[in-house]
Amino acid sequence: MTTKRARDAEAAAAPAKAAKLAEQKAASTASEEPEVPRSVSQYRARLVAQHKEIYKDPPVLPVAAAVEVEDELADPPTRNSDGDFIFADASTFRPNRSPEEVLREGAFGGTYFRSITSAVTNVKYSGKKAAKDSLKPEWVAGLDYKKMMCSATYDVTVNKWGSKCGGSLGMWESSGWISDVDPYGWFQWYCRFFAGRRCSDDERQIGRWNSLAGPKGRFRSQMCGKIHNSGKKVGDASVSPVVRQTLHHWGLEITDKKMAEYKKKKGL
Repeated sequence: MTTKRARDAEAAAAPAKAAKLAEQKAASTASEEPEVPRSVSQYRARLVAQHKEIYKDPPVLPVAAAVEVEDELADPPTRNSDGDFIFADASTFRPNRSPEEVLREGAFGGTYFRSITSAVTNVKYSGKKAAKDSLKPEWVAGLDYKKMMCSATYDVTVNKWGSKCGGSLGMWESSGWISDVDPYGWFQWYCRFFAGRRCSDDERQIGRWNSLAGPKGRFRSQMCGKIHNSGKKVGDASVSPVVRQTLHHWGLEITDKKMAEYKKKKGL
């Protein structure tokens, strides 16, 4: 027999339970218009409903302030003798692989622009449409979209260095690294930045690049150290292909000049 105290407790808990169920139902239904999560619990419910990896739990909410996109496009970058791209308005950002080169040479197991449902915006995206919205047509002319960019299945043989690397979309989303304007992540931002788009999220994204692939970036330094310790040539694919592939995804390849800079910095 249910006691009065138990019935009262159940009645008191009913509003909260109903609210939670409503939140879970909303999270499981993708919307047509972008809708950034308003709370950590709502964001987590979305990640769960979308069967995403929750790398950080509780998840970190996406970039709080609305990202503002400038109306005018910036001039295209120039390229120096070592292959670095020079952006007039971003002096600390020096990748040496263009979005076109990254994709044509093989990256992300061919899956980067697969169709997704974003936990950040709660919108379903067509991979092929996202690719067309992010890339200049000439960058991917003649490229096999299904194999090289929009595949639902990761194919390691697509990758330039023949190794699998990188985290899941849920990992990036739950870490708070993805904004609503670039729901696919950093490489989508890079494609759009390279094409001239400028937005209020540029400084953060360039900072991420520098932390990983800049002159003091952890993966760049690690790769240079591995090459030096191996005694092999700079481009020897047998030396840490996983780290090489990671850097490739971030628009960087170690060159003889970059190795020389590393050795000078380390006094080697």
